[in-house]
Amino acid sequence: MNSSVFESAVGEREGQSVTVEGVHEPDQLARASGVWIATAGSAMLTAGQYELKPQTAWTLIMCQQGAFQLNLNDLKIKGRECCIIPRQQEDVSLRIEQEARIIWLLFDGPLADGFMVKMGGMTHRAMKQGALPSQLKLARHIVQAAVRIGSVKEASSAQLQQLLWGLLASHSGQAVAMDAVLSHEIAKVIDAMRKNQYRDSFSLNDMASLSRMPVETFRKRFVSEVGMPPQSYQLFCKMERAKTLLKTGLTVRQAGIEVGMEDPYHFSKTFKNIVGMSPSHYSKTILTQA
Repeated sequence: MNSSVFESAVGEREGQSVTVEGVHEPDQLARASGVWIATAGSAMLTAGQYELKPQTAWTLIMCQQGAFQLNLNDLKIKGRECCIIPRQQEDVSLRIEQEARIIWLLFDGPLADGFMVKMGGMTHRAMKQGALPSQLKLARHIVQAAVRIGSVKEASSAQLQQLLWGLLASHSGQAVAMDAVLSHEIAKVIDAMRKNQYRDSFSLNDMASLSRMPVETFRKRFVSEVGMPPQSYQLFCKMERAKTLLKTGLTVRQAGIEVGMEDPYHFSKTFKNIVGMSPSHYSKTILTQA
């Protein structure tokens, strides 16, 4: 396969991988922002081992369908999950048992380190985390814009910057819809979660009451606009908030209490399932990075 990300492909059906990719030369305004998308691409990869080229930029790989294993930290990434690989990582490879549809984004610029840390990355090791449906859709739009960049350079650069910051806003729990803006009713529920700092665990009835809609109507509207069930979204945001709290030095128990999960065992199990490592391991990793 021919891309700026993959060095080689050695698989059971080598040569059958379908790849599209666009390279972005940022305009003056994009460079002034300090962070931009350097490359974006997607592929349907067949079974095999795929070697990645060392990058001077950060690499974000999202799994849309299927699953793959990253040799760094033995991370297993399945559908609607992603991994963030810091700059200058060598000897990186993906192992695919059957097939996987993936998206990759390369982030560059003098402020890219800070941006990617806010996105959940670490400067010294690869990290796994969940990807919201809105982030996957934004990533697909980024690939489409990057591929079109040759004919409308300035317009594509501006569009890519808008999509880039949309990724961060979505990751931070802000009200980013799948297609356009969220309706007032759904945005009201998401804003209530954010203002509460995810301390409370809103039941489906609580959320429906806030939206002033019947429960089933609310659930369907939420899935339609956000792309996932309301309680799954709430849990994702709780774990992202917990990661932020652990970075400030809170203990695992304190972080769990702050996100409304007073049982340390339940909190640790949930955190590991979503983040890919236990909260105690995450805290130690943060200290190593510092």
